[in-house]
Amino acid sequence: MTDHPETAPDPMAVVARGLTQKGPWGQVYGPLDLDIPRGGLTILRAEPGAGRTALQMTLAGRMKPKAGSLDVFGRTRPRAIFKVASLAAVPALDDVYASVRVVDLLTEKMRWDARWFRLIGKATDEDLERICRPVFGDLPLPGLGDYVEELSELDGLLLRVALANTKQLPLLVVGNIDQVSSDDDHRILVSRLAALGAAQTVVTTTVNRVDPGLGHRALVEVPSMLTDKTFHAPGGAHAEGDI
Repeated sequence: MTDHPETAPDPMAVVARGLTQKGPWGQVYGPLDLDIPRGGLTILRAEPGAGRTALQMTLAGRMKPKAGSLDVFGRTRPRAIFKVASLAAVPALDDVYASVRVVDLLTEKMRWDARWFRLIGKATDEDLERICRPVFGDLPLPGLGDYVEELSELDGLLLRVALANTKQLPLLVVGNIDQVSSDDDHRILVSRLAALGAAQTVVTTTVNRVDPGLGHRALVEVPSMLTDKTFHAPGGAHAEGDI
C-alpha cells in the first residue's frame, strides 16, 4: 500500500491573531483572527464603519495595532509591512479633488514615484496606458483631459487603484467595492480586482453578497466591528460611518 503525502496548506499572505485596535472611546475592532491566502482576490465581508477602515489601514501597514500579531509576507512591523503593501480607494485617505484632471493626477504620481534627481514632465498617453491599463484591462481608459468629476463611479475608483498600484507591491488593499452602486459596474470591478490577483494579493471589503462566479479566491466573514464612532486617522484624516 502506498502512502499518499498530505497536501500542503496554501501559503498565506496575511496571518493575524488576536488583532485589536482601540481609540479614545474604546474598542475599534477585534480581537480578530484572519488568514488571507497568497495571490488572488480575497473579499472581507465586514460591516461598514470606523472599524473596517482601521482594519484596512492596519493590514496595509498604515496603522499599528493595539494588541495581537500581524504577519504580512513574513513582515510583522508596520514600517516593514508598509513597504510591501499599497492602499487604494479609502475615502478621507486618498480622495482627490473633483476639479482635477486625469493628466494632473498621473503627473503628480509619476513625480512622487521618481528619484529626486529626475525631471518628470507632464504625463502622456503612453504614461496613461502604462499606469492604467493593468487595472482597467479591456475597459476604455479615461482621457488625459477628463476631470475627475466627469468620471463614472467605476472609472473613478479604478483610476484611484491604478494610481496607488504603480509599483505593483505584493499586497494591494482596496477600499470597499460597495462604492460602486451600479450592479453591472460592481461585477466589473470585482472581476478587475480578481484579474490583478494573478500577480498580487488583493484584499477588499463589502457588506453585501458577492457573486461566486466573479473570480475572487476567498470570501472571509469578519465579526461585527464598532460602526457608530468617528475614527481619527494619522495626519488628521478621519472616517465616519461607511467608507
